[in-house]
Amino acid sequence: MILISLIVTVLYLLLIGSFIFGFDRVPYFQLKEALPKTKFSIVIPFRNESENLPDLLKSIKNLDYPIQLFEIIFVDDDSNDYSVEIINKFKQQYQIQLHILSNNRQTNSPKKDAISTAINQAKNDWIITTDADCVLPKYWLDSFDAFIQKTETKCIVAPISYIDENNFLNRFQTLDILSLQGATIGGFGIKKPFLCNGANFAYTKDVFKALNGFEGNTNIASGDDIFFLEKLLKKDPKQLHYLKSKQAVVSSKSQTSWSSLISQRVRWAAKTSSYNNWFGKLTGLIVLLINALIIIGLLLSLLQIFNFKSWIYVVVIKFNIDFYLIYKSATFFNQKDVLRSFIPSFFFYPFFCVYVAFLSVFSSYKWKDRIFKK
Repeated sequence: MILISLIVTVLYLLLIGSFIFGFDRVPYFQLKEALPKTKFSIVIPFRNESENLPDLLKSIKNLDYPIQLFEIIFVDDDSNDYSVEIINKFKQQYQIQLHILSNNRQTNSPKKDAISTAINQAKNDWIITTDADCVLPKYWLDSFDAFIQKTETKCIVAPISYIDENNFLNRFQTLDILSLQGATIGGFGIKKPFLCNGANFAYTKDVFKALNGFEGNTNIASGDDIFFLEKLLKKDPKQLHYLKSKQAVVSSKSQTSWSSLISQRVRWAAKTSSYNNWFGKLTGLIVLLINALIIIGLLLSLLQIFNFKSWIYVVVIKFNIDFYLIYKSATFFNQKDVLRSFIPSFFFYPFFCVYVAFLSVFSSYKWKDRIFKK
């Protein structure tokens, strides 16, 4: 048991240490005055988002980018609330190129179908996907445009964060997403990108068509971002970049209940077995093992089967390396206030992680009022 603990801990230490090292290797992108050139089609799938759409639409109105250079394509995935009416009212009030399409369902993945539906109708070369529960920063498109002009990239992964709320559930999720963002940026820094988020993801139509869109993974409900990233990495990784810019950070709403959070995380975890990226699979396995080790080590220590001091060493090592990575992310995202919940979150997370992993293997999950089987 001690040998297993040592191996898992060392592997975890090396893994997170590499992300910390890689985090600093991704340069900050400073937005400077430049003549906007890039034309964007912003794709936003939605289903029953009447509560979230007003904030998103307000942020769209406040975008500081020439309106003739972008269009908004909303794709309605069979909403039965007032979402469409809210968008139509907004469209009538503001002179923005805005379209509402009905989702053309073809597969087991509503969101992938929605994005494909929009891309087929998009007028512009660059596609940016985001979610209906997000808020876009003022210089969002300016950042993408300037980055495209500088790098001549074909696919861009950009940062996301959670909107701050004064409760533990929100801070727990924010700490979790900060760790994921740290791993995302760190992965790019060590030239092993394996994560992205469809709430802030951009690519050209040519790339999308060259990769045959989401073909090959439409049997999985989610993963419009990760699986597309994997396909591009396999074909042409040099076309992929990370936009490390505070002006490009998209803010999203966290889950409002523990049950919805668990359902979301089960949905995320359910697709990991289908990853084609060995580094992504290895990372997920090591993270699961270290969290399982903490739980099992504690139980065996209480039963006096495992040395309690050895368990303490594992906890201390994980605590410090986790905090270092999350602190870097929190600094970049200006969210250091959530660190006050780091200690309780740290000790709760192993149980949460293992429970979600268990459910992802043996149960279905609920998403947008629909039940999906793995």
